Amino acid sequence: MNQQLSIADRTKALAIRIVKAYTFLDEKPGVCRTLSKQLLRSGTPIQFAIVNSQFAIIILGNFYRQINQLFNYIFLIANCELRIANCSEYWLEILIEAELVDKNKFESLLQETREIGKILVSSTRKVKEKINKLN
Repeated sequence: MNQQLSIADRTKALAIRIVKAYTFLDEKPGVCRTLSKQLLRSGTPIQFAIVNSQFAIIILGNFYRQINQLFNYIFLIANCELRIANCSEYWLEILIEAELVDKNKFESLLQETREIGKILVSSTRKVKEKINKLN
């Protein structure tokens, strides 16, 4: 994936890839169909959560008098984004390790999910550091 893309663009591209993976997996019988729904639920809202946190920074920053409250709110959203990404990684690992999908086809999707997770961990740490400096 292009490192020049914003996190919002990368997570949107990831969501599109997950929708395509879901479409592929949903055509298969049994457990693949069930797991595809889990992957769809966990992989598509990441970008939405990121856009919401960016919106919060812009809008809530104008209304909150105490910056500490704003950072606490953003920290909660960042944690939510990270949990969602971790769920997506988990379901992809299950699909690959159970040999329900071709590892070569799904490995890049798993790798991008992991990279986005690392970015979210870093973002969460930075927000937490800012909160700690304010307290």
